[in-house]
Amino acid sequence: MAKKYFITTLAVVLCMGMLPVPLATGFSKSAIILASHRNSLSTEVGRDPRKLILRSAFALVEDQQTGELLIQKQATAVSPIASITKLMTAMVVLDAKIDLQESLTIESGDMDTLRHSRSRLPVGIHLARRDALLLALMASDNRSAHALGRTYPGGFAACITAMNTKAQSMGLLETHFEDTTGLSKGNVSSARDLARLVDAAYQYRLIREFTTCKKAIVHSGRRVMEFHNTNHLIQNPRWRIGLSKTGFTDEAGRCLVMQAHVARRPVLIVLLDSQGKLTRVGDANRIKQWLEGPSLAPRIRKG
Repeated sequence: MAKKYFITTLAVVLCMGMLPVPLATGFSKSAIILASHRNSLSTEVGRDPRKLILRSAFALVEDQQTGELLIQKQATAVSPIASITKLMTAMVVLDAKIDLQESLTIESGDMDTLRHSRSRLPVGIHLARRDALLLALMASDNRSAHALGRTYPGGFAACITAMNTKAQSMGLLETHFEDTTGLSKGNVSSARDLARLVDAAYQYRLIREFTTCKKAIVHSGRRVMEFHNTNHLIQNPRWRIGLSKTGFTDEAGRCLVMQAHVARRPVLIVLLDSQGKLTRVGDANRIKQWLEGPSLAPRIRKG
């Protein structure tokens, strides 16, 4: 391999070991090593919605098993979704059955020229496709997500077509994609649609695995880079999270989608356009406390 390129090895450590079923295919010998793995609310759970205040502009909480809508706040409003996009990017890449062991090279074309967001992956670095998938999902790395689209069969345009086709097949009428990263404000959806998207993404074992990993270490020559999950709730032992994805742009605000077990049932949580760095996490914690109610409070306090 030419000297001008970096050689990378990627190790995933401290992943969340919460999947109910082990990976079917497992991990072959590669660079990855898994060590553990603004208005009204409505509700049907018998608690007063006026006592729950959410600061995210759009929100939805749904019982994943029954489809019961537990919380809604402007759930059908269409809004930019930023890096929540990467869940659909991951799904179409996995649907295409592309070789996840194939080596990809981060190119200058993968750099963000729209918002000039930063990436710690240097141009010229090599990494396996599944490593790029991991960094896109866990650390929301934009260069990785762009490279996944660029190397999709038929190229970037074909990947975007596949993303929109899949959205249509899922009945996501309020959803549209223009890129694989979420940097474009043309990537839009609603909280209602995103609950369907999160539920679909949850069916992919690698997406569950990668979105709940705590951190990854990348070796590039003598340089060691540590990447962390963008959702700090992954580190919180009070949460049982099965899937997670964050997003942020100026137009989208701060966004968070999750599948988690709350009040002894699996729920889908969608929070969009949260203003302030801590608002989406605060809303998620308020939802958890509200759903679990006083009867579970002692257990919550004990952690």
